[in-house]
Amino acid sequence: MLSSTTPHEPLLTLLQLCDSALPTGAFAHTFGMETYLQRGTVHDEATFQEWLAQFVDHQLVYADGLAVRLTAEACAAPGTGTGTGTGEDAQSGIDFLIELDGLMYAQALPSQVRQAGLTMGKRLLDIGRLSLPGPCLESYAALVDAGTYHGHQAIAFGLIGTDHGVPATSLVSAYLFSTVTALMQNAVRGIPIGQNAGQRVLGVMRSHVTRAEARIAQLTLDDLGAVSPGLEIAQMQHETQRARMFMS
Repeated sequence: MLSSTTPHEPLLTLLQLCDSALPTGAFAHTFGMETYLQRGTVHDEATFQEWLAQFVDHQLVYADGLAVRLTAEACAAPGTGTGTGTGEDAQSGIDFLIELDGLMYAQALPSQVRQAGLTMGKRLLDIGRLSLPGPCLESYAALVDAGTYHGHQAIAFGLIGTDHGVPATSLVSAYLFSTVTALMQNAVRGIPIGQNAGQRVLGVMRSHVTRAEARIAQLTLDDLGAVSPGLEIAQMQHETQRARMFMS
């Protein structure tokens, strides 16, 4: 964590990271929802809300959400963060993130989802270096530049937040809800549903995200990638869908 962190720094960092105007490219991705639109499975507010809950519970919890928590804990632990500690302790933190980065790449079986994580991750690394710099982020970004890491969005998010004093639980909840918000915005124009309908969905999903964060707190690295095959198949089918509005 930065030694000069002010009392409001964690909150302001989260507000910037979760701003829908953050130019990571999230507006271009539905993570398979567009396949369900094409099938007619998702076609209104109620069916979108049901799909969104399933996506959070059966993919986001076991992939990005868990990765954010593990990253934050690795960076925040004394002597184990990528930007803190020396000798064997510092090396163990680097080794852990190398493993986590590789697992995040490997567990994303649909190619569009895998590429989305990398594209948005590298964009977030650039944004972080420009406006939210910190030792953990810089160590990771330098190793991405060197080809040691792939560079995943969830890991970059966790490192930026931890550098600026955001607790792991808050980082996980913020990441989950910002993803939900981005998907809601894409549903508003993709289904389409109205803006008010989108806000109703977010109102319901707040408590859902809280429960998801509590589940993530109980998971371990062994749970990473335990994603529902149905969601992954829909994401793979999107690659050959005849007409597409979104990149995934």
